[in-house]
Amino acid sequence: MLVLLESLEFYRNVRIGAAVGLAVAVLLYLVRTFELLGPLTEVRDYPLFGPEVWFLLLAVVLAATVTLLVGAALTVVEAIREGREISAEERERSS
Repeated sequence: MLVLLESLEFYRNVRIGAAVGLAVAVLLYLVRTFELLGPLTEVRDYPLFGPEVWFLLLAVVLAATVTLLVGAALTVVEAIREGREISAEERERSS
């Protein structure tokens, strides 16, 4: 199983996904918290904590989700690439 993960460059894909997920989450958290696109006109009550804490929790969930999506997408692309290479090698051998 470890050989499969290494051949699909899984660990590299997860690191890239984590970097992208963290960057997206930090960017959106900063945009929302510092109101970089303007203030919100809607006023809400946030239970237990202020809005910054709730948006921080949402940013963590967003970072994890984007990490999984990017990592999975890169792994699927690598699997397709490896499959094409293997099928091309098999065609060369059979010719």
